[in-house]
Amino acid sequence: MEVAAVAVATVNPAQFRPLSANFAAGSVSAFGFSRRSSVARGRTLLTTASVAIEQQAQTKAAVIRIGTRGSPLALAQAYETRDKLVASHPQLAEEGAIQIVVIKTTGDKILTQPLADIGGKGLFTKEIDEALINSDIDIAVHSMKDVPTYLPKNTILPCNLPREDVRDAFICLTAASLADLPAGSTVGTASLRRKSQLLNRYPSLNVLENFRGNVQTRLKKLNEGVVQATLLALAGLKRLNMTENVTSILSIDDMLPAVAQGAIGIACRSDDEKMATFLAALNHEDTRLAVACERAFLEKLDGSCRTPIAGYASRDEDGNCIFRGLVASPDGTQVLETSRRGPYAFDDMIKMGKDAGEELLSRAGPNFFDR
Repeated sequence: MEVAAVAVATVNPAQFRPLSANFAAGSVSAFGFSRRSSVARGRTLLTTASVAIEQQAQTKAAVIRIGTRGSPLALAQAYETRDKLVASHPQLAEEGAIQIVVIKTTGDKILTQPLADIGGKGLFTKEIDEALINSDIDIAVHSMKDVPTYLPKNTILPCNLPREDVRDAFICLTAASLADLPAGSTVGTASLRRKSQLLNRYPSLNVLENFRGNVQTRLKKLNEGVVQATLLALAGLKRLNMTENVTSILSIDDMLPAVAQGAIGIACRSDDEKMATFLAALNHEDTRLAVACERAFLEKLDGSCRTPIAGYASRDEDGNCIFRGLVASPDGTQVLETSRRGPYAFDDMIKMGKDAGEELLSRAGPNFFDR
């Protein structure tokens, strides 16, 4: 495990403005994003990927040490967690009470290979979980879509923050939508879920699979013409206040989201009752139940980075849960979908997710993912 000492920041909540204040026109924000003009269509993309973490003298031992990855989006999620902790527990507003610890994960270290080639589950969580188990941090903030369906021993995940928009965003300098891209255009994505659904609907397009890096890195590659378009999670763009880069938003019907997309999970040690109590006050129950349903579906499919899987649970107009699940062949030639509807309650939603997974496993057959 690598804990970057230079990136350990004692955080005074009063020193950080809301993210919306960080992107004044023509400015460089606290996160180091700057505006760069694009020659195509006169559009402007936020592309600079530097991160400036404020350093200050630590005057006391932190009450809570928050472990996170170091990307701008991961830090935005850590700051959101910090702000909610302070709002629920005013004593944490004291200077030095909360510390953010940046931890580099395997997924951050190896950027030259597709995720499917560098190893299964936990690529973006393993080192953070180890820091939690070793008491180097008190809580771990994760994007829930990165969290394996099993939790490490001696840890619990008692809190999901309110979910952001789960849809995917289409970003392009030359076309208004995927349908408008000329045949042969290249779309960059590191997601097999996006690739398979994209090729299923638009088989004339090409996909650059190893299109990895944080949001800023991918937009920079788009500006440089490495690809003609890319797809990114709208949730991340909203949390970074970068939605001005969005060309169009894909509907759920056009691109079913990843399991737990847009959800933040906060873990602590199972024996840390005080921290579990802190986190329980932040939990958003509707999000927790939806994520549990989707992860039950994923667990039944035993999904990995090599498996195109999508799943989404939400409330319908009557307050019930509607779940939609999908598995696809990696080349997009076949997509299998199913749905369930039932009470918006934990046991019922877990059953729906598992049942949907069992159905698609049966329909797919043993060689479905080999093509």
